[in-house]
Amino acid sequence: MSVRRLDPVLVDRIAAGEVIERPAAAVKELVENAIDAGARAISVTIAAGGRELIRVVDDGAGMTPEDLALAVERHATSKLPDGDLFAIRSLGFRGEALPSIGSVARLSIATRRHDAAQGSGLVVEAGEKGVVRPVAAAIGTRIEVSDLFIFTPARLKFLKSDRAEAQAVSEMLRRLAIAHPEIRFALEGEHVSPFDWPAEALGEDGRLRRLGRALGRDFPENALRLDAEREGFRVTGFAGLPTFHRGTSAGVHLAVNGRPVRDKLLLSAVRGAYADVVPSDRHPVLFLDIACDPRLVDVNVHPAKSEVRFRDPGLVRGLVVSGLKGALAEAGHRATTTGGARTLEAFRAVFTGAGNANTPMRPNLPSGPAWTAPAGRYDAGNQQGFSDLAAPSADARAHLAEPAPDALDRPLGAARAQLHETYIVAQTREGVVIVDQHAAHERLVYERLKGERAKNGIARQPLLLPEVVELDPVDADRLNAAGEELETLGLRLEPFGPGAVLVREAPQQLAGGNLQKLVRDVADALAEHGTAGSLERRLDHVLATMACHNSVRAGRRLRPEEMDALLREMEVTPNSGQCNHGRPTYVELKLADIERLFGRR
Repeated sequence: MSVRRLDPVLVDRIAAGEVIERPAAAVKELVENAIDAGARAISVTIAAGGRELIRVVDDGAGMTPEDLALAVERHATSKLPDGDLFAIRSLGFRGEALPSIGSVARLSIATRRHDAAQGSGLVVEAGEKGVVRPVAAAIGTRIEVSDLFIFTPARLKFLKSDRAEAQAVSEMLRRLAIAHPEIRFALEGEHVSPFDWPAEALGEDGRLRRLGRALGRDFPENALRLDAEREGFRVTGFAGLPTFHRGTSAGVHLAVNGRPVRDKLLLSAVRGAYADVVPSDRHPVLFLDIACDPRLVDVNVHPAKSEVRFRDPGLVRGLVVSGLKGALAEAGHRATTTGGARTLEAFRAVFTGAGNANTPMRPNLPSGPAWTAPAGRYDAGNQQGFSDLAAPSADARAHLAEPAPDALDRPLGAARAQLHETYIVAQTREGVVIVDQHAAHERLVYERLKGERAKNGIARQPLLLPEVVELDPVDADRLNAAGEELETLGLRLEPFGPGAVLVREAPQQLAGGNLQKLVRDVADALAEHGTAGSLERRLDHVLATMACHNSVRAGRRLRPEEMDALLREMEVTPNSGQCNHGRPTYVELKLADIERLFGRR
């Protein structure tokens, strides 16, 4: 078969397949054009997930009749004045969006500049461009796309349900709105939760208000400010506290020079920064914007412009990781404000309200003769139950020691009791703090070990009698292979025949612990972590396992001074709001919330 030149309309439809693969992609291209046009208000309306209708209205600069006629031609753009692809300062620049959409749908455009007496209109259908005509139009541009992919029915078969496509449009618009809080964004249509977010003032306060609208009203009070700079790159934004996490990565928002991206390098950097404080199956909530000279980043490496390529990727990754870790460390012991709310909800689960909010709640106990109140549960006639609850699992000795004068004003308050030899109850000026003693001390030991390793190496203690640990031969080989790494962590091992190792030295912080269990758990940690990832992450993973062995165990009764000492150390230790596994170490209940629980408010 001889070589021939493709029909221009067919060329446009092939191009459309690369740029416009679903309705959300069409909306993205149109909204980015509006942002580049200087719009301060953008509204989007969709029908049938965007298949039947996409309408984008903006108050941007608009176009002249001559510009409008040229805008629907392939590779026509106003965004590369000097033709320099290495200095792209706009969101769109290829000049493919409008002709691509017009080749697979019915495209109608009405536009007017601020200095024009009337607007201009144009219709493109199946790639056939109409004539530019005078029309009545407001300042800015109004674009309607109807019957998307009607001229490429094969593409329709690959679309998801209208609801799924509508949600994709909503998510895309939210990402653009987060990246540009100075613009008003509105969305309405079928299968979406409509929103109309006003334009915010430039600056951190405006950004945080927009993030509160997009990521939830709890985000601002659980967010950490981030501002880090290095060698021409600057990372700014807000990162959620480690305990403010979600089940998917939908809450991770990233932008490069104002362009929302889902870049693998940046996502990996975020995971690395939070790896030490968030459970492996959970994801942080944050927004980061990386600003740099456009010549230091290539935004033209992906058809949808959702990925970028940095000239120095290692520098950018290191800056994101160090910036996030620094912000998390400065947060100290802070945990999310939602922890107390979840605790109160757990209490409410066994209570039912009667009347209005001022009516005391009553226990929601099963009825019928077959039910008997267990000892210690609510039972007006069971006085023995309260004494059973108080001993031996409740220890109220903390009140016998007078707290320091300023203890109630400390963030974690003054220790008042220990419950079930596991939870410390502390009193603050504004409420009550409940601390998981094992989780909290585990984090404290871990941070001490990391601090020692970073400064002069972890202090080791030689064993008077070296201890032999019998293992599976595979585990023994794994430990011996990691001998140098483990020695930097204070654990010195030697081979001791097939399937055994000899413990010569152990970390001083772990002296007196169960070395047999420690070595076995370290072997499991090495197997779980494998050989992938950086050496630092591998060592941190092992350190976290080791720290667990010298922590105050659940079931150990603490003296009042020990409880207070634990609280004071938590207040000055980075990341002490969550344990090594990412779970919260304490929850705080405000007095006002407790009073509402009991109908006092």
